[in-house]
Amino acid sequence: MATNTSFQLFSSSNDKPNLGLGFLESSEPQLPPPPPPVEVLSSEVSSSVKYTVEPVNLDGLTLLKGRVSTKEVLGLPNSDLVPGIYEGGLKLWEGSLDLVKALRSEIQNGCLSFEGKRVLELGCGHGLPGIFACLESAAEVHFQDFNAEVLRCLTIPNVNANLLEKAKPETVSEVRFFAGDWGAIHQLLPHARESEINLTSSSEHGQASAYDVILMAETIYSISVQRNLYGLIKKCMNQPNGVVYLAGKKHYFGVGGGTRQFLSMLEKEVHNTVVKA
Repeated sequence: MATNTSFQLFSSSNDKPNLGLGFLESSEPQLPPPPPPVEVLSSEVSSSVKYTVEPVNLDGLTLLKGRVSTKEVLGLPNSDLVPGIYEGGLKLWEGSLDLVKALRSEIQNGCLSFEGKRVLELGCGHGLPGIFACLESAAEVHFQDFNAEVLRCLTIPNVNANLLEKAKPETVSEVRFFAGDWGAIHQLLPHARESEINLTSSSEHGQASAYDVILMAETIYSISVQRNLYGLIKKCMNQPNGVVYLAGKKHYFGVGGGTRQFLSMLEKEVHNTVVKA
């Protein structure tokens, strides 16, 4: 593990410039106020929405991915996202699959261990990276998505299906689920601070309640949300040994975000952050 805060960036295997979000203008419209943050209990899993499951093979590792109807869950037509209302959590994005592959490679190469770690997956959707952390003996894995309905109808059933299938009884992780906007969700996350920390600082303040590993895929498509995302990371990350694993495209056409733009922002703001592309 690195001795200072680290961002690991992985480009999607199908790194095309368009995410299917071309209907969004580069100057994004004003969004409605986000829903208040809530914790969604595992017992709140939806029983009224049809959930089907199928296997997905990730270079020899088989996980289960769920499928639900966007119209049935949210009353919306099948769409990648509706800004400020639905942020795409019901779709399985390529970056999520690529992130699992990258995490597996990191473990095989001796660069990463989840054992005993506190893990947070941001923008989880199906939750496959977080599920992988559970299977690799993480102590705690917390899943966050913008929409509570995504957690109830997809994430929780998907976590249950995978862990029931593969988890070892002696290494069961504590899993919890949180819904809300990145600007406010820190109010509920058990291992987040109220204020941001300087990622270049060597202070040990608050480290007993920080996340060791933060996972996220396809979360930086929009420039407008990146400040809140980065602020949340600074409130959640273990300092100085925390690490963020991020998978995304170099550029998202029509929205302006991407790994290149996010990396540029990081380099301007955090001079001591280790960023590996």
